[in-house]
Amino acid sequence: MKPIRKLAFVVNEEKSGAPELASTLITVAKKSGVKYKQTKRFPVPKGYLEGFDACCVIGGDGTLLGVAREAARAKVPIIGVNRGSLGFLTTFSAEESPAQFADLLSGNFTIDHRAMLDCSTGPGTHDLALNDVLIKDQINSRIVHLEVFANNELVTRYTCDGLIFSSPTGSTAYNLSAGGPLIHPDAAVISMTPICPHTLSNRAIIFQEKVKLRVHNRTENSRLLVAMDGQRNLKVGMDSPIEITISKLRLPLVQRADYSHFSVVRTKLKWTGGLVD
Repeated sequence: MKPIRKLAFVVNEEKSGAPELASTLITVAKKSGVKYKQTKRFPVPKGYLEGFDACCVIGGDGTLLGVAREAARAKVPIIGVNRGSLGFLTTFSAEESPAQFADLLSGNFTIDHRAMLDCSTGPGTHDLALNDVLIKDQINSRIVHLEVFANNELVTRYTCDGLIFSSPTGSTAYNLSAGGPLIHPDAAVISMTPICPHTLSNRAIIFQEKVKLRVHNRTENSRLLVAMDGQRNLKVGMDSPIEITISKLRLPLVQRADYSHFSVVRTKLKWTGGLVD
Protein backbone atom coordinates (compact mmCIF):
# COMPACT_ATOMS: atom_id res chain seq x y z
CA MET A 1 0.00 0.00 0.00
CA LYS A 2 1.02 3.67 -0.34
CA PRO A 3 2.85 5.19 2.64
CA ILE A 4 0.77 7.21 5.08
CA ARG A 5 1.82 10.87 5.00
CA LYS A 6 -1.12 12.54 6.79
CA LEU A 7 -2.58 10.82 9.86
CA ALA A 8 -5.49 11.77 12.12
CA PHE A 9 -5.52 10.43 15.68
CA VAL A 10 -8.65 9.76 17.76
CA VAL A 11 -7.83 8.99 21.40
CA ASN A 12 -10.22 7.74 24.07
CA GLU A 13 -8.79 9.23 27.26
CA GLU A 14 -11.09 7.10 29.40
CA LYS A 15 -9.14 3.99 28.41
CA SER A 16 -6.20 3.27 30.68
CA GLY A 17 -2.90 4.06 29.00
CA ALA A 18 -4.47 5.50 25.84
CA PRO A 19 -3.04 9.06 26.16
CA GLU A 20 0.46 7.71 26.85
CA LEU A 21 0.25 5.30 23.91
CA ALA A 22 -0.97 8.11 21.67
CA SER A 23 2.05 10.21 22.65
CA THR A 24 4.36 7.31 21.77
CA LEU A 25 2.77 6.71 18.38
CA ILE A 26 2.72 10.42 17.56
CA THR A 27 6.46 10.53 18.26
CA VAL A 28 6.95 7.62 15.81
CA ALA A 29 4.80 9.41 13.23
CA LYS A 30 6.79 12.66 13.55
CA LYS A 31 10.08 10.78 13.16
CA SER A 32 8.66 9.23 9.97
CA GLY A 33 7.84 12.69 8.60
CA VAL A 34 4.08 12.17 8.91
CA LYS A 35 1.82 15.19 9.42
CA TYR A 36 -0.81 14.60 12.08
CA LYS A 37 -3.65 16.02 14.10
CA GLN A 38 -5.38 14.71 17.20
CA THR A 39 -8.83 14.77 18.82
CA LYS A 40 -10.32 13.28 21.96
CA ARG A 41 -13.87 13.56 20.59
CA PHE A 42 -15.83 10.62 19.28
CA PRO A 43 -18.00 10.41 17.35
CA VAL A 44 -15.58 12.63 15.45
CA PRO A 45 -16.80 15.97 14.05
CA LYS A 46 -18.10 15.91 10.50
CA GLY A 47 -15.28 16.56 8.04
CA TYR A 48 -12.53 15.79 10.58
CA LEU A 49 -10.96 13.14 8.34
CA GLU A 50 -11.14 14.98 5.02
CA GLY A 51 -7.78 15.08 3.24
CA PHE A 52 -6.08 12.51 5.50
CA ASP A 53 -4.53 9.21 4.41
CA ALA A 54 -5.64 7.27 7.51
CA CYS A 55 -7.07 7.59 11.01
CA CYS A 56 -5.47 5.93 14.05
CA VAL A 57 -8.09 5.13 16.70
CA ILE A 58 -6.71 4.37 20.17
CA GLY A 59 -9.32 2.86 22.48
CA GLY A 60 -11.72 -0.07 22.31
CA ASP A 61 -14.14 -1.29 19.69
CA GLY A 62 -16.68 1.28 20.90
CA THR A 63 -14.25 4.09 20.13
CA LEU A 64 -13.71 2.74 16.63
CA LEU A 65 -17.47 2.45 16.08
CA GLY A 66 -17.71 6.16 16.91
CA VAL A 67 -15.39 6.95 13.99
CA ALA A 68 -16.67 4.36 11.48
CA ARG A 69 -19.43 6.45 9.83
CA GLU A 70 -17.18 9.43 9.16
CA ALA A 71 -14.35 7.18 7.93
CA ALA A 72 -16.67 5.36 5.52
CA ARG A 73 -18.05 8.62 4.13
CA ALA A 74 -14.57 10.12 3.75
CA LYS A 75 -13.10 6.81 2.49
CA VAL A 76 -10.29 7.09 5.05
CA PRO A 77 -8.85 3.80 6.39
CA ILE A 78 -8.96 3.22 10.16
CA ILE A 79 -6.00 1.86 12.13
CA GLY A 80 -7.47 0.39 15.32
CA VAL A 81 -5.14 0.14 18.34
CA ASN A 82 -6.71 -1.70 21.25
CA ARG A 83 -6.80 -0.18 24.72
CA GLY A 84 -10.14 -1.81 25.53
CA SER A 85 -11.04 -5.36 26.46
CA LEU A 86 -11.95 -7.79 23.66
CA GLY A 87 -10.97 -5.73 20.63
CA PHE A 88 -12.32 -7.53 17.57
CA LEU A 89 -12.08 -4.36 15.46
CA THR A 90 -9.01 -2.76 17.02
CA THR A 91 -6.71 -5.49 15.81
CA PHE A 92 -3.35 -3.90 16.74
CA SER A 93 -2.49 -4.47 20.39
CA ALA A 94 -1.09 -1.71 22.60
CA GLU A 95 2.01 -3.80 23.29
CA GLU A 96 2.99 -4.47 19.67
CA SER A 97 1.92 -1.22 17.98
CA PRO A 98 4.90 1.02 18.96
CA ALA A 99 7.40 -1.42 17.40
CA GLN A 100 5.27 -1.96 14.27
CA PHE A 101 3.99 1.56 13.72
CA ALA A 102 6.82 2.91 11.56
CA ASP A 103 6.62 -0.14 9.29
CA LEU A 104 2.85 0.29 9.03
CA LEU A 105 3.21 3.98 8.14
CA SER A 106 5.59 3.00 5.35
CA GLY A 107 2.76 1.07 3.67
CA ASN A 108 3.21 -2.45 5.05
CA PHE A 109 -0.48 -3.22 5.61
CA THR A 110 -3.62 -4.40 3.87
CA ILE A 111 -7.13 -2.93 3.84
CA ASP A 112 -10.38 -4.77 4.44
CA HIS A 113 -13.51 -3.08 3.09
CA ARG A 114 -16.22 -3.89 5.64
CA ALA A 115 -19.93 -3.80 4.81
CA MET A 116 -22.13 -1.36 6.71
CA LEU A 117 -25.88 -1.29 7.35
CA ASP A 118 -28.10 1.59 6.28
CA CYS A 119 -31.20 2.07 8.42
CA SER A 120 -34.10 4.44 7.70
CA THR A 121 -36.94 5.22 10.10
CA GLY A 122 -38.71 7.76 7.93
CA PRO A 123 -38.14 10.40 5.23
CA GLY A 124 -34.75 12.02 5.74
CA THR A 125 -34.01 9.97 8.86
CA HIS A 126 -31.32 7.36 8.35
CA ASP A 127 -27.95 6.34 9.71
CA LEU A 128 -25.10 3.90 9.13
CA ALA A 129 -23.96 1.08 11.41
CA LEU A 130 -20.82 -1.00 11.17
CA ASN A 131 -21.92 -3.66 13.64
CA ASP A 132 -25.66 -3.81 14.10
CA VAL A 133 -29.11 -2.27 14.24
CA LEU A 134 -31.15 -3.13 17.34
CA ILE A 135 -34.93 -2.78 17.33
CA LYS A 136 -36.82 -3.06 20.61
CA ASP A 137 -39.44 -1.31 22.71
CA GLN A 138 -38.44 1.96 24.34
CA ILE A 139 -39.34 0.37 27.68
CA ASN A 140 -36.85 -2.42 28.36
CA SER A 141 -39.31 -4.83 29.97
CA ARG A 142 -41.93 -4.78 27.20
CA ILE A 143 -42.35 -7.55 24.64
CA VAL A 144 -42.78 -6.39 21.05
CA HIS A 145 -44.67 -7.77 18.05
CA LEU A 146 -42.62 -7.09 14.93
CA GLU A 147 -43.60 -7.96 11.38
CA VAL A 148 -40.68 -8.42 8.98
CA PHE A 149 -40.70 -8.26 5.18
CA ALA A 150 -37.82 -9.12 2.84
CA ASN A 151 -38.16 -7.56 -0.62
CA ASN A 152 -41.89 -7.08 0.11
CA GLU A 153 -42.34 -10.77 0.99
CA LEU A 154 -43.58 -11.51 4.50
CA VAL A 155 -40.98 -13.38 6.55
CA THR A 156 -42.95 -13.74 9.79
CA ARG A 157 -44.29 -11.89 12.81
CA TYR A 158 -42.05 -12.07 15.86
CA THR A 159 -43.10 -11.92 19.48
CA CYS A 160 -39.83 -11.24 21.25
CA ASP A 161 -37.74 -8.79 23.24
CA GLY A 162 -36.34 -7.35 20.02
CA LEU A 163 -34.47 -8.01 16.78
CA ILE A 164 -30.77 -7.63 15.98
CA PHE A 165 -29.81 -6.95 12.37
CA SER A 166 -26.10 -7.59 12.05
CA SER A 167 -23.43 -7.07 9.43
CA PRO A 168 -20.75 -9.78 9.07
CA THR A 169 -18.38 -7.58 11.09
CA GLY A 170 -20.98 -7.23 13.84
CA SER A 171 -21.67 -10.95 14.03
CA THR A 172 -19.15 -11.25 16.88
CA ALA A 173 -20.93 -8.56 18.93
CA TYR A 174 -24.52 -8.49 20.28
CA ASN A 175 -25.58 -10.97 17.59
CA LEU A 176 -23.24 -13.62 19.00
CA SER A 177 -24.42 -13.01 22.58
CA ALA A 178 -28.03 -13.53 21.42
CA GLY A 179 -27.21 -16.90 19.82
CA GLY A 180 -26.71 -15.65 16.27
CA PRO A 181 -24.16 -17.06 13.80
CA LEU A 182 -20.56 -16.11 13.27
CA ILE A 183 -20.15 -14.72 9.74
CA HIS A 184 -16.94 -14.21 7.80
CA PRO A 185 -16.42 -10.46 7.19
CA ASP A 186 -16.16 -10.98 3.41
CA ALA A 187 -19.67 -12.47 3.23
CA ALA A 188 -22.19 -10.07 1.66
CA VAL A 189 -25.13 -10.83 3.96
CA ILE A 190 -27.31 -9.50 6.78
CA SER A 191 -28.11 -11.62 9.82
CA MET A 192 -31.43 -11.16 11.65
CA THR A 193 -31.48 -12.64 15.16
CA PRO A 194 -34.51 -12.48 17.49
CA ILE A 195 -33.88 -11.73 21.16
CA CYS A 196 -35.68 -14.20 23.47
CA PRO A 197 -38.38 -15.18 20.93
CA HIS A 198 -41.57 -16.69 22.30
CA THR A 199 -41.56 -19.39 19.64
CA LEU A 200 -38.73 -21.89 20.04
CA SER A 201 -38.48 -22.46 16.28
CA ASN A 202 -37.60 -18.78 15.68
CA ARG A 203 -33.91 -18.68 14.82
CA ALA A 204 -31.48 -16.33 13.09
CA ILE A 205 -32.01 -15.82 9.35
CA ILE A 206 -29.31 -14.89 6.83
CA PHE A 207 -30.33 -12.57 3.97
CA GLN A 208 -28.42 -11.90 0.76
CA GLU A 209 -26.66 -8.63 -0.01
CA LYS A 210 -29.34 -6.89 -2.10
CA VAL A 211 -32.21 -7.58 0.28
CA LYS A 212 -34.45 -4.71 1.41
CA LEU A 213 -35.76 -5.47 4.88
CA ARG A 214 -38.77 -3.70 6.33
CA VAL A 215 -39.96 -3.95 9.92
CA HIS A 216 -43.42 -2.89 11.13
CA ASN A 217 -44.35 -2.39 14.75
CA ARG A 218 -47.54 -4.34 15.50
CA THR A 219 -47.43 -3.70 19.24
CA GLU A 220 -50.35 -1.64 20.53
CA ASN A 221 -49.51 1.69 22.18
CA SER A 222 -45.80 1.12 21.78
CA ARG A 223 -42.91 3.12 20.42
CA LEU A 224 -39.74 1.45 19.23
CA LEU A 225 -36.10 2.16 19.98
CA VAL A 226 -33.69 1.79 17.05
CA ALA A 227 -30.08 1.70 18.27
CA MET A 228 -27.22 2.01 15.78
CA ASP A 229 -24.05 0.23 16.94
CA GLY A 230 -25.31 0.63 20.51
CA GLN A 231 -24.35 4.32 20.40
CA ARG A 232 -26.97 6.34 18.54
CA ASN A 233 -30.77 6.12 18.61
CA LEU A 234 -33.12 6.94 15.73
CA LYS A 235 -36.61 8.27 16.32
CA VAL A 236 -39.48 6.15 15.00
CA GLY A 237 -43.03 7.33 14.43
CA MET A 238 -45.92 5.19 15.67
CA ASP A 239 -46.78 3.98 12.16
CA SER A 240 -43.41 4.37 10.42
CA PRO A 241 -41.75 1.22 9.05
CA ILE A 242 -38.05 0.66 9.64
CA GLU A 243 -36.02 -0.15 6.52
CA ILE A 244 -32.61 -1.84 6.57
CA THR A 245 -30.25 -2.53 3.67
CA ILE A 246 -26.53 -3.00 3.10
CA SER A 247 -25.05 0.41 2.39
CA LYS A 248 -23.14 1.19 -0.78
CA LEU A 249 -20.44 2.62 1.49
CA ARG A 250 -17.74 0.39 2.93
CA LEU A 251 -15.48 0.99 5.91
CA PRO A 252 -11.78 0.68 4.98
CA LEU A 253 -10.15 -1.09 7.92
CA VAL A 254 -6.36 -1.41 8.12
CA GLN A 255 -5.01 -4.88 8.91
CA ARG A 256 -1.48 -6.12 9.33
CA ALA A 257 -0.04 -7.81 6.25
CA ASP A 258 -0.33 -11.28 7.83
CA TYR A 259 -3.90 -10.76 9.11
CA SER A 260 -6.00 -13.90 9.57
CA HIS A 261 -9.67 -13.57 10.49
CA PHE A 262 -9.89 -17.03 12.02
CA SER A 263 -6.72 -16.49 14.02
CA VAL A 264 -8.38 -13.43 15.58
CA VAL A 265 -11.58 -15.40 16.27
CA ARG A 266 -9.66 -18.27 17.88
CA THR A 267 -7.74 -15.85 20.09
CA LYS A 268 -10.60 -13.56 21.10
CA LEU A 269 -13.11 -16.35 21.72
CA LYS A 270 -10.49 -18.58 23.32
CA TRP A 271 -11.06 -21.53 20.99
CA THR A 272 -8.60 -24.25 21.96
CA GLY A 273 -9.75 -27.16 19.81
CA GLY A 274 -9.02 -29.48 22.70
CA LEU A 275 -11.24 -32.36 23.74
CA VAL A 276 -13.49 -31.92 26.75
CA ASP A 277 -12.98 -34.53 29.47
